[in-house]
Amino acid sequence: MERRIRNLIFDFDGTLLDTAPIILDTMQATIRELGLPARSEAECRATIGLRLEEIGRRLFPDNQEAWETYAPTYRRIFAEHNQPGRAVPFPGVVETIEALAASGYNLAIATSRSHWSLQEFVEQMGWQGVMKQLVGGDDVSRGKPAPDAALKILSEQGWKAEETMMVGDMTYDILMGKAAGLWTCGVTYGNGSRRELEEAGADWVIDRFEELIATHKLE
Repeated sequence: MERRIRNLIFDFDGTLLDTAPIILDTMQATIRELGLPARSEAECRATIGLRLEEIGRRLFPDNQEAWETYAPTYRRIFAEHNQPGRAVPFPGVVETIEALAASGYNLAIATSRSHWSLQEFVEQMGWQGVMKQLVGGDDVSRGKPAPDAALKILSEQGWKAEETMMVGDMTYDILMGKAAGLWTCGVTYGNGSRRELEEAGADWVIDRFEELIATHKLE
């Protein structure tokens, strides 16, 4: 079957910007402040891509109080830690986004972080006029890996699923894209491994963001 991809939906954390250091620092600070049992970096990293409200449940499944206190505490500490310039785009991201936009591709972002936080980062990057739509975790009823965020973009932008590709670094991104009927592409430089992305069913897996253009013959 001939492929003609016209639209790309990107995950944000671990795909466009390297936010892992500030996210992991904030998670550990949150755990310490709340007096919760320690969690390893690997355990924390595995939750990147989920909505904050779900992370407390994932890390502390037997502690209902943590489910309620984790998200607001994290948000406050993140706001304190998130200094301009601390999170930077991965190599090749800025140039490739500019090239795709200049070539007429429709671009959007679907993330689990809150809409206001995503909007703030997008404004810092100067992408307001590049991204057709921003969907945060609080813009939909169900977060990744449910297809809600992708389906919202398809519906409101009038895009066809068969002409749209989801690009992300975690299995949650791939599973969301597949559930929405999209093509999917995993990136290995973020928080997920090639094996995890392939096992989730990614149609392609790339090691550098600029490979999007070469791998998929996007012009």
